[in-house]
Amino acid sequence: MKILVTGFDPFGGEPINPAIETVKRLPDVIAGAEIVKLEIPTICHKSLQVIEEAIEKYDPDVILSIGQAGGRPDITVERIGINVDDCRIPDNAGNQFIDEPVYPDGPAAYFVTVPIKSMVQKIKSRGIPASVSNTAGTFVCNHVTYGVCHLTATRYPGKRSGFIHIPFLPQQVIDKKNMPSMSQELLVEGITAAIEAIAETSEDIKVTGGATH
Repeated sequence: MKILVTGFDPFGGEPINPAIETVKRLPDVIAGAEIVKLEIPTICHKSLQVIEEAIEKYDPDVILSIGQAGGRPDITVERIGINVDDCRIPDNAGNQFIDEPVYPDGPAAYFVTVPIKSMVQKIKSRGIPASVSNTAGTFVCNHVTYGVCHLTATRYPGKRSGFIHIPFLPQQVIDKKNMPSMSQELLVEGITAAIEAIAETSEDIKVTGGATH
């Protein structure tokens, strides 16, 4: 098995992005799966172009993208991507799409195709907080969540995809009062555990991971 793992570059005025910092530190082989690491730009459409070029080059079985979710206290495995860009801030190219589709010809939403419940359980088994998330936002993270699902559904059948949001690193919150963070070591261990679940799981477990709001 080959898994393409992507991480965004810094955005929103942050000097670093825990997503790409974590991806760079992942083992080259996890649970027998070859890990291909890729930095992607925090730019709508360009991010998907870079990912598709890597799919063509490496022919991975799975595409797993990692993104920063400042303010979230745990590692959150996304369930769904929606077909809308509604950018609260400009992306790294200055684009600020508002109420525009990621793909005009695409459906309203896609569920990811990785085993999200098994991934959460595996992360938590390492003593690391994790949960299922039912919104990837409406910025570039959701753009990639939805966009890669659309690519695999329409151009690369048989490939699976998913998205994980991770908290700030401790050095990012020094001047952010009451803002949660997670160490680089725990982020690497948590993402490694999630990838182990992808490599080892053919059918996801059926346990609660929902929310009341």
